[in-house]
Amino acid sequence: MNEQKTYISVLQGDQVVVQEFMTRVYRWMMLGLFATALVAYYVMHTTSLFEAVFGNGAVPIIVLMVAELGIVFYLSSRIMSLSPTTASVLFFIYAALNGVTIAPILYIYTTESVSSAFFTTAAMFGAMSVYGTVTKRDLSNWGSFLMMGLIGIIVASVVNIFLKDSRTDLVISIMAVLIFTGLTAYDTNKLRNIAASSGMGKEALASYALVGALSLYLDFVNIFIYLLRIFGKRR
Repeated sequence: MNEQKTYISVLQGDQVVVQEFMTRVYRWMMLGLFATALVAYYVMHTTSLFEAVFGNGAVPIIVLMVAELGIVFYLSSRIMSLSPTTASVLFFIYAALNGVTIAPILYIYTTESVSSAFFTTAAMFGAMSVYGTVTKRDLSNWGSFLMMGLIGIIVASVVNIFLKDSRTDLVISIMAVLIFTGLTAYDTNKLRNIAASSGMGKEALASYALVGALSLYLDFVNIFIYLLRIFGKRR
């Protein structure tokens, strides 16, 4: 009887850890999205800054993208050795840089299209995140399939830069929405499993929550951008 009570107590304790961890993840993700939206709005409505970044050829954009990739790789690979403060600063720098890079994308679409894409993304993201939370299935086998699809999208997108075929672009966008929607459920499920079984301390979990937030943040942003490309109306 005592062993049964102890087992139940451990399970309840694990659930508390998982809930606290996921609350941190979603909080950081929302703060990141807010920072991105704020920076994108500021860049769009500051003519001198917009022209300085996007009116001088491809070099500034390439520098921004390289900086973003560098932060993602550094944060993901060094997260266990970084303090929560350093990790949070890097996360917000990334979110701000991403706000700069997506500003021209938002600029070419109407406000109604941007709003519609955002709320549709929120609904799709929420539904798949709930699925990743409540499902009893092990979604780990989704990982390799989704990563193969993601690589395929990247390769096809690069090729279509030269082909400039609108039908191919539409197919790529539709496939991207499906893949990042699937990744939302996969990442949610994976993060919950990690929190439940890792045995990490509070500080380590606090830092790792930022990596989890970054994963879900990227899923959300990519769904949003590709939905905008499919359904958005240009100004």
